[in-house]
Amino acid sequence: MSAKKQKKANIAVLISGGGTNLQAILDAEKSGALHSGSVKLVISNRKGAYGLERAKAAGVKAVAVTKKDCGSQEAFEAELIRRLDEAKTDLIVLAGWLAILSENFTRHFEHRIINIHPALIPSFCGEGFYGLKVHEAALEKGVKVSGATVHYVNEIPDGGEIIAQKAVRVYPGDTPEKLQLRIMKQAEWKLLPKAAEDICAKIVAGDHPGFQEVR
Repeated sequence: MSAKKQKKANIAVLISGGGTNLQAILDAEKSGALHSGSVKLVISNRKGAYGLERAKAAGVKAVAVTKKDCGSQEAFEAELIRRLDEAKTDLIVLAGWLAILSENFTRHFEHRIINIHPALIPSFCGEGFYGLKVHEAALEKGVKVSGATVHYVNEIPDGGEIIAQKAVRVYPGDTPEKLQLRIMKQAEWKLLPKAAEDICAKIVAGDHPGFQEVR
């Protein structure tokens, strides 16, 4: 089957925790805002991640694949690739995924993996910048504006091509938790579903440069 004949692109979402960005994607699909793609698989690298329950509640297949169970990074990535290919995945969305992926993995899905980062890249990004650490660094620096960035994923943490950004104001008295929630509500939960829809629409039309035949 060619991409042009597809009615919807198959999306897999990779998570490590609560899955709030996953929920935003699931909600967008339910509302019709995301209509060119459908979430078919959710994978967590942590057992017991609440995001797995969000997926199950939406009727989406949800599994945990851990490096510990697989025994090595190579075996871990091989199992991820096997499951993603088995699900005929067209687009992979990293939504709070905290495991580093090697060049071997990212090249297998070149230009078909996107990530949401809770800052305006190139600020407060790269190895070690995740979760509240990003917002702590932003507040320590005294920035007046932060935000979120959707970007393609390559072997360099937060190093792939930028797809979309949205700025969010930082207020006096902000805590990392307050800033995190504001950026989620005003940027992340809007940017990520929109980017997924835009890319899926191109995949379905056969007009996405990163689309590779995996069927």
